[in-house]
Amino acid sequence: MRRRALAAVLIALASALFFTATYVLNRAIATSGGHWAWSATLRYFLTLPMLACVLPWRGGFGDVWRALRAHPRVWLAWSGIGFTLFCVCLTWAAAYAPAWLVAGTFQLTVIAGMLLAPLIYDDARARLPRGALALGVVIVAGVAAMQLGHFHGTLDRDAWLALASVTVSAFLYPLGNRKILLHLERTGESLNATQRVFGMTLASQPFWIVVALYAGGVAGVPPWTQVALAAGVALFAGTIATILFFHATAMVQDDASALGAVEAMQAAEILFSTLLGVALLGEAAPRGIALGGALIVALGIAGLGVLVGRRSAGDGRATKTLRTDRGA
Repeated sequence: MRRRALAAVLIALASALFFTATYVLNRAIATSGGHWAWSATLRYFLTLPMLACVLPWRGGFGDVWRALRAHPRVWLAWSGIGFTLFCVCLTWAAAYAPAWLVAGTFQLTVIAGMLLAPLIYDDARARLPRGALALGVVIVAGVAAMQLGHFHGTLDRDAWLALASVTVSAFLYPLGNRKILLHLERTGESLNATQRVFGMTLASQPFWIVVALYAGGVAGVPPWTQVALAAGVALFAGTIATILFFHATAMVQDDASALGAVEAMQAAEILFSTLLGVALLGEAAPRGIALGGALIVALGIAGLGVLVGRRSAGDGRATKTLRTDRGA
């Protein structure tokens, strides 16, 4: 059992590394002059065929088609919010802040998931857990310290807009994903994580076509370097990281401590984004107040992961929601 738990933790750590591609590669595109709209669009255009290649071994297409045909409006609405609007906001912010700062600020999504719960559920899940909220306050304080430290206590208009954009994306992602999960729960339709992500990716395509038309109008055809980097985001974050994380949670879903450790590994995203941003993009590493804030966020995420993981152990419904609040 210990070997299985250790394997799950290592897999979750690997998923955190792959999820980091979202922040680092988006920043690489932004600093090289690539337009944010193409970055967001290409990610989901390219994620769709990648997931399609995996899906035959992860539950198949049949159940997904039936779910989409039965309730197309639900899938369109919440996929547009949870995938399209979320990614547009997150990608736009990459033009104004380093990868580690975007990654750290996006961890507000763990607070967003809790605050949205009373608006989404009408059962015990609507209650706000005091322990989790306390850790949430710690995370918010850490994010504030990161922002103030990086911008030396003074945020200009672009900095405020970037901060607001990442914060909005942190709420949109869990909102869209939780609403789809709740819809599946109420209809009795059974889709695994990969099928659900594929369904939402497919349902969001009409919106991505609109964004692509806008991108083409203002920026022309994207350069091949941007296409290649966006393909990296689609492969590493959109496909590999998602599959690895859900596999890790499935391995230990009945083991409270192991599940908490798996969930806590997301804190490594801040570390990985910092190391890769410095090594690959030449970004300045966080120092002083910003570094302290990053450490506070990482510790808060790790503590919250352990707390939430223990509460979710043995509860399949709760386990399904883990990454929906925290992945990018």
